Amino acid sequence: MSIPEKNQNEIMRRESEYMPPRSLSHWMIGRPLSTADAPHQTIGKAVGLAVFASDALSSTAYATQEILGVLAAAGTIAFGYVFPISIAIVVLLAIVTISYQQTIHAYPGGGGAYIVSRDNLGEIPAQMAGAALLTDYILTVAVSISAGVAQIVSAYPTLNPYRVEIAVSAVALVMLVNLRGVKESGAAFAIPTYFFIIMMFTTVGIGIFRSLSGSLGAVVDPPDLTIMHSVSGISAFLILHAFANGTTALTGVEAISNGITAFNEPRSKNAGITLIWMSVILGTLFLGISHLTGQIGAVFSEEETIISQLARTVFEGRGLLYLGTIWGTTLILIMAANTAFADFPRLGALAATDGFLPRQLTFRGSRLVYSNGIITLSIIASLLIIAFKASVTLLIPLYAIGVFLSFTLSQFGMARRWWKIGHLEEGQELIERGSTLRYDKQWKFKMLVNGFGSLCTLIVMFVFAITKFREGAWFVLILTPLLVMTFFTIHRHYYNLAQRLSLQKFDGLPTRQTRHRVILPVSSVHQGTLEALRYARLLSDDVTAVHISVDADETEKVQKKWLTWGEGTRLIILDSPYRLFVEPLLEYLEDIIEQRQANETITVVVPQFIPSKRWHNLLHMQTANVLRSELLNKHGVVVTDVPYHVHELHEEAHKE
Repeated sequence: MSIPEKNQNEIMRRESEYMPPRSLSHWMIGRPLSTADAPHQTIGKAVGLAVFASDALSSTAYATQEILGVLAAAGTIAFGYVFPISIAIVVLLAIVTISYQQTIHAYPGGGGAYIVSRDNLGEIPAQMAGAALLTDYILTVAVSISAGVAQIVSAYPTLNPYRVEIAVSAVALVMLVNLRGVKESGAAFAIPTYFFIIMMFTTVGIGIFRSLSGSLGAVVDPPDLTIMHSVSGISAFLILHAFANGTTALTGVEAISNGITAFNEPRSKNAGITLIWMSVILGTLFLGISHLTGQIGAVFSEEETIISQLARTVFEGRGLLYLGTIWGTTLILIMAANTAFADFPRLGALAATDGFLPRQLTFRGSRLVYSNGIITLSIIASLLIIAFKASVTLLIPLYAIGVFLSFTLSQFGMARRWWKIGHLEEGQELIERGSTLRYDKQWKFKMLVNGFGSLCTLIVMFVFAITKFREGAWFVLILTPLLVMTFFTIHRHYYNLAQRLSLQKFDGLPTRQTRHRVILPVSSVHQGTLEALRYARLLSDDVTAVHISVDADETEKVQKKWLTWGEGTRLIILDSPYRLFVEPLLEYLEDIIEQRQANETITVVVPQFIPSKRWHNLLHMQTANVLRSELLNKHGVVVTDVPYHVHELHEEAHKE
């Protein structure tokens, strides 16, 4: 069969003037935005810091506490190692920041570790990075909001029994704000983010001033020391364990590289500056808090956080400044979830575009955000919070392995990218899926920086996996490969489907069918049945009505009415002694399919009753829906609905 030439087909285009009607969702998340509004939904550096840095900045609220939690096993004498461990972590932060600064400029389209790994290491490392990051974002929401609730409970202990309910409500609130769009959510979260930064610098600044002047003192009435596991002394393993816990301060550093497309032009420049701002603020606050923790003799406790102990010591009580610090910390911890809400949908959309996640994640909602990704993240994070009872200590062991796996893959991928660049000729370009490679004279130095960073984060990942294995890290080590297998299963489905539907080696459809047989299921004879019969006879002269007999009296009524209204169409009665309706019809269709001739089409026309009010559906059997869902799985059968709209008698009378 010859395929028509393209110039024989006319293509016309028109713009729809339809606008979504006002609804409850407009009040909750705002009016729908058109695709043309997308360029106006980008954000600047100030708002970008609130959107993408809140996760990293929030970790200052619990990173020092997590170091103390490990060292407490050896007694308070081990608390002297908090500050040296913090310095080592800040050095690692600087290495990771330099690496991601290069990533931002190399991949202005965003995607971070996922895109870097895909273009330089292959699909398996890319999916490992994707699985690690998606898991990290889910845990970011669960950990940060649980930590925020812990701050509230520290200030108001009577709320402790309701910490799970408060945490889940906070997830729902952040989800709702993010559904309004990146620009609006960023503006909404900018105030609490900067309020936290001001309050923490005030707390740390006054604390250091009082420490230098000798007026700081120690924690008054410190809470009971919580010891998770007791050990006989300070060991290298204990120090490494504490270091691994403290590296949670680095979670969120990669967020800006994943969300470059959310920034105003020039995107890479604005994103890079924001990353530097974030790292400087993060490193300064983290070192300040760790230093003051040792100065005031703060202890690890599930009852009161380190920030609470520090604030009431610095401000000498639970006054207004103390409450401001606590509420600022609480808000930033809840806002930290916003980073995950900004990045999880974007990363999910990238993976879905590549065919490794469901395509639904690529669709933008009414506010130009990936609504399906936002809702999916909210549901999974809420389930985690409920399962772990909003406990930060229980959730932390699941947290940082994925982060450092993505760090390692991203930096190793960047090192390989510089190696490829070094083997290009000057003026030569190599276009890849995520970026364009051009020769760079400094490729050796940059490759060394990324390679060293990759080695450092790889070591930290192994330390974390070993020291936290029994506490739950084993779950992530199993979950990541399972997620990667799931991604490739999804990809295989999409690939096989695309191959089956491809037109590349397609010679066209076979010659027009010479026979068209139509089957019309009939449960009773009424106006809707006759509408379906009329449509069936338009399709073909070969129409067979089929009635499943489960009641003799009803079958007799059908036969009598059919003789009057059937227009000469044959009716087959299928007796069903076990009062089944769908199964006998499917069996009959199987016989028809087996006996059908070559080039014969079989269409099942299903009468569909549509009541005037939706709730009326509850009063009917919905047999047509059941029948249609079953028939759609029958190979070689076309299913067509013929809706019959029923209006109330008083509506018809009113029209007349």
